[in-house]
Amino acid sequence: MITADLHELKITSKTENLVIVERLIQEVCEETEAGEENFGNILIAVTEAVNNAIFHGNSSNPEKYIHITCAGENDELRFTVEDEGNGFDPTNLPDPTAPENLEKPEGRGIFLMRNLADKVKFQNRGRKVEMYFHIN
Repeated sequence: MITADLHELKITSKTENLVIVERLIQEVCEETEAGEENFGNILIAVTEAVNNAIFHGNSSNPEKYIHITCAGENDELRFTVEDEGNGFDPTNLPDPTAPENLEKPEGRGIFLMRNLADKVKFQNRGRKVEMYFHIN
């Protein structure tokens, strides 16, 4: 059974702040003894969510913030990423595995999040994403 205190982070929409997010993920994974495989999945999924929040949600506006939280209970870690943008429809996205999209350099972030996390929920018109990771 894991327990992780609530961790909260508020960053501006600058890519150089990703290193702060990576440190948070490392700290939480060490605290909960999440293991290497879980660490890799969490790192990729959460940084993809933050990247999406920076570029798509907040349109790289350094005056807008991204709020990141993490909490753990029993055998599950929950990371939440919320931006200050206009939102989007997470049910209406192009399939990145479709032949016409395979060579596009973008469009895989949500696909990765959904495949690396055990559960993904979008709220607030897509401005907030919750990712759940089961830790063995």
